[in-house]
Amino acid sequence: MNDNKSLTIGYSTLADRVSNIKFIEEFTNLVVVQNSKSQEAPSLGSKIAIIQLSNIGVAKSRNAAIDSAQTKYLLFGDDDVTFKKEGIHKVIAYMDENPQISVIVAQAVDESGMLRKHYPVKTHSLGLTNSAKAATYEMVIRVSDVKTAGIRFDENFGAGAVNYLGDEYIFIVDCLRSGLKGKFLPIVIAEHPAHSSGNMRRTKEDISARAKIFSRVFGIWALPMRFAFLIKPPVKKFGFVNSIRFVIGK
Repeated sequence: MNDNKSLTIGYSTLADRVSNIKFIEEFTNLVVVQNSKSQEAPSLGSKIAIIQLSNIGVAKSRNAAIDSAQTKYLLFGDDDVTFKKEGIHKVIAYMDENPQISVIVAQAVDESGMLRKHYPVKTHSLGLTNSAKAATYEMVIRVSDVKTAGIRFDENFGAGAVNYLGDEYIFIVDCLRSGLKGKFLPIVIAEHPAHSSGNMRRTKEDISARAKIFSRVFGIWALPMRFAFLIKPPVKKFGFVNSIRFVIGK
């Protein structure tokens, strides 16, 4: 199967930001517009499909992309991401050669070309304790496997929801718990600005959102897992009161 027939890039955006998207024409492009204000989105021509949602929430957009994707693979995009064709082709080749793998997490760089975080240097299997830092634009999924397993993004998490982060991690965990297999690949597939909604903050809202991710993922084991996260080097600097709130999940 040719690359351009096997992968969709599913972008999540707002109506007034559609024009910011940098499309790669050799892949299938799908744009999901969160359009709660019924704004008019610019025309993108007949080769690019647009889905208009009447509500907000990036997880809703990701789910619409999964439901609509007709290709073998799906890469999630945002309007401020520039994708790297060479890296995407390498990921496609890996997934073609490893049909047992349903989820890939790759790498991204910032606008200066530096890796956006401290990535592992070697390929490894995804697990509950090593997937929390994944960004959506680093993720490629095997569409049929995810659809068959009935996995979708939890719409209570992610940008646009009260719990405005953690949607990627929860999605990966749900995939793994359903029996799907995932891998991290040290391959750069995207460029994204250095600032991110997932960057560590010390507000009460941020602490609460992060605590709820642990509750969603670990259930009754959330409290000890939050404590382990707090003391794991480098020690997270939430401050004393916020650290207590985080551990007890408040």
